[in-house]
Amino acid sequence: MRRESTNEFEGHHDDGHEGGDPRKKSFSSRRKGCRFCGREPLKIDFKDPLLLASFITERGKIVPRRISGNCSLHQRGVAQAIKRARFIALLSYTDGFHPGSMSEGATP
Repeated sequence: MRRESTNEFEGHHDDGHEGGDPRKKSFSSRRKGCRFCGREPLKIDFKDPLLLASFITERGKIVPRRISGNCSLHQRGVAQAIKRARFIALLSYTDGFHPGSMSEGATP
């Protein structure tokens, strides 16, 4: 048996907002692909600080996988390469020393 609808726009709620809930943020449907799995794959090398710098924030943190778009295998490789580059001083652990950040009497 088919139920007859009394409302011609069944399921439609007119709340005065066009395009859905204004609190929801729109996002693009295109997924970021892993740079290292692409057509011309890059090599993860701890001796390449320019490549690794794109996976580090200004504060010195490693960018998470959901932001960088890397696959899990390559994200682990990037993290390991960053740690190796930091250990041999090709990359810094932090964003650097800012002279105004310490008090006058403190020693570094």
